[in-house]
Amino acid sequence: MPTTTRPFWNDDISYWLRQLNSSAEGLSQKAADQRLAETGIRVKGKSAFHKDLLLFISQFKSPLMLLLIGAIVISAFLGDMSDVFIILFIVVSSGLLSFFQERNAGKIVEKLQLLISIKATVLRDGIPQEIHAERVVPGDVLLLKAGDMLPADCLIMESNELHANESALTGESYPVRKEAGIIEKQAVLAKRTNCLWEGTSIISGSAKALVIQTGDNTIFGNMALRSSASVETAFEKGIKDFGFLLMKITLVLSVFILVINVINQKPIIDSALFALALAVGMAPELLPAVTTIAMSAGAKRLLEKKVIVKKLNSIQNLGEVNLLCTDKTGTITEGVIRVESIINGEGQKSEFVRKLAFWNAFFETGYANPIDNALRQMDGFTDEHVNKIGEIPYDFIRKRLSVAVRTEQEHLLISKGAFRQIISICSKIRLNSDEIADIALHQQALEAQFAQYGTEGLRAIAICYKTIATDTATISKEQETDMIFAGFILLNDPVKSGIAKTIDGLNQLHVQLKIITGDNKNVAASIAKKIGISSPKVITGAEMLSTSPEALAHLAKDTHVFAEVEPQQKERIIWALKQHYTVAYMGDGINDVSAINAADVGISVDNAVDVAKEAADFVLMENNLTVLTDGIREGRKTFANTLKYIYINTGSTFGNMCSVAAASLILPFLPMLPKQILLINFISDFPFLAISTDNVDEEQIIKPGKWNLKLIRDYMVLFGLHSSLFDLITFLTLYFHLRANESEFQTGWFVESTLTELFILFIIRTHKSFLQSTPGKLLLILSAVSLVLTIVMPYMPFAQDIGMIPLPMPVLGAMLLIVAAYVATADLLKLWFFKKYHQP
Repeated sequence: MPTTTRPFWNDDISYWLRQLNSSAEGLSQKAADQRLAETGIRVKGKSAFHKDLLLFISQFKSPLMLLLIGAIVISAFLGDMSDVFIILFIVVSSGLLSFFQERNAGKIVEKLQLLISIKATVLRDGIPQEIHAERVVPGDVLLLKAGDMLPADCLIMESNELHANESALTGESYPVRKEAGIIEKQAVLAKRTNCLWEGTSIISGSAKALVIQTGDNTIFGNMALRSSASVETAFEKGIKDFGFLLMKITLVLSVFILVINVINQKPIIDSALFALALAVGMAPELLPAVTTIAMSAGAKRLLEKKVIVKKLNSIQNLGEVNLLCTDKTGTITEGVIRVESIINGEGQKSEFVRKLAFWNAFFETGYANPIDNALRQMDGFTDEHVNKIGEIPYDFIRKRLSVAVRTEQEHLLISKGAFRQIISICSKIRLNSDEIADIALHQQALEAQFAQYGTEGLRAIAICYKTIATDTATISKEQETDMIFAGFILLNDPVKSGIAKTIDGLNQLHVQLKIITGDNKNVAASIAKKIGISSPKVITGAEMLSTSPEALAHLAKDTHVFAEVEPQQKERIIWALKQHYTVAYMGDGINDVSAINAADVGISVDNAVDVAKEAADFVLMENNLTVLTDGIREGRKTFANTLKYIYINTGSTFGNMCSVAAASLILPFLPMLPKQILLINFISDFPFLAISTDNVDEEQIIKPGKWNLKLIRDYMVLFGLHSSLFDLITFLTLYFHLRANESEFQTGWFVESTLTELFILFIIRTHKSFLQSTPGKLLLILSAVSLVLTIVMPYMPFAQDIGMIPLPMPVLGAMLLIVAAYVATADLLKLWFFKKYHQP
């Protein structure tokens, strides 16, 4: 299939139809399938085996894994085959565990992405059909409307009041007008008004466009190849920085221990392996895997609750949310628009106004919406001889939609839209008697009517018309003047049953709710009262225009409803609220995209426009706040389970390894062999892979989770000292009281260190007493296996190969008593610590 680097905006559309062997009716299905096979890399990508192989290799790329592989090579060179097999077993087992967990996580994410893939409407064999965007090929003819994402670089064939958002490419957020034509070769990207680009979106209007470039050949695809940077969430940055901090501490400590052991004339190879084992033992090498596994498990649970996770790392952010901003339609209300009444300017039902409303909605093609869908369901007009002449699509600047029709008697231009935008283009009004009067005489009464409808909770949109002298298809915005005000369309969208209970559920999770809507302030205030806000504080878009950013940040915190807001004002509101909250924004329209992008967590719904789904972090399969409440709970579970590993790694593990390091400076022998340290690390890490399935106490869910480096640092110091204290007791008991020899000492300390690391997991996994909280079944099973393995290992036939001997019962009993004391005191210390910091 031919591709091009020539400036296609400088050629006539007929030239490219010939070049691509296409036509105004699009490609045949056979030709499209053939071209897709030629450019199949767009949909096939890497094979499953290739992906799995790369993922498996990546498990051994970390510096610590490479050091362990080096240790295997050194041990093999020295002929110490027991070390070779033990370290090799640990390395391969750790790699396989992480590989299978991450592979499962990746498959979950791939399935989620397929559920919400972007669609495109193309002409195949002259018939419009919807296909997955990645199946679009050069030569396809796209049919575009407001809300569509562009899947390719295209040349416009025909358009009607078409405006596109090209901010993804140009950085300019103001919509660009697009139309067919020929542009000079040297024109910069922003001036190529006859082209549409992959990654941009249609704001208003409609178009027919020829696909010229797809995949990596597009401007957007080329940019993606050159830049694959992704934005880190606050949680990701926090754990990465903390991981690096621990890595630095452990490496410095390991080098220090190596130098001291060499100075003390201990065997250099043993000392090097010992230092390396310490580094592995203290470093949070499982942190990326545990985080990924926890998030993928959360994504799987969310899918069961009809929430699709588009961006896996945003689950952590969802757990931090303490403010939800949403439009009212479809979330607070039923989202099913009902036509309550259609009346003239004097408040009387009118068949003439009803006809105008039906014709305007019936012939509208630019932007599918529930208001027009409701109006089309009215009966009685489809048998009349009325034909469409032209259309001026709705946009968010004019806030109106105009359709020109030809009846048997006359040609009419009919406009409907927001009351103020309609009345601003009217000079006359049609009265009950069909008399046409000056609108200035009736404007005050119309304003009062409009306000009263809002107070009653009805949404009122206005409709006007005028006779036009021509039936030409060239209908433009300039003709929307000197119109005759016809009346009001009164719409009702009732509040969802049970919404008050749902909002109460959000409040119990310490999540506030604010309404951001383009609707009339009286309607919005009425809805707010119906959901339990007794005295809603409302601020309008007009009032925001004269409010400074600093003042808005102050006002926004206490405002319940933002009404009559423009699309660009929604983004401003979100930025103001983010100064006080972690904000989630839920929207489904083109006018919501900037706010979705600005929020900490962007949420859309399955029936939203493509551009809104593309911008969102989460897509709800049901437009339901109850589903979102479940999502927030799952986000907090994921957050809590991830923090468990961080706490464990920074407490007991850190303390144990520091104690081993310190003891090596005093003892005439190594307090623990390198392979024993690696075994401790492997056995204690084994249950951590089940953390993602662990139960989470309700107390840890009802409040948002926050990344708190100071809290973790203080925890590390306090519990590290506590762990080291019991290691010191173990050291004194073994060496001075029980007079243990080298192998007995190493075995006893191995048992004590491993058991304390296993038990600290059950202590730290809850902020209550560990006896009052039930752990997850898989976590309990894996921990029990690890515990039994730790106790019986010194009695196994291979124990001598790993430097262990069977422990005399007094020694084993003493170790178990020390562990019991450790568990009891650690639980009390934990209760005091989290009470002091007021953590949920």
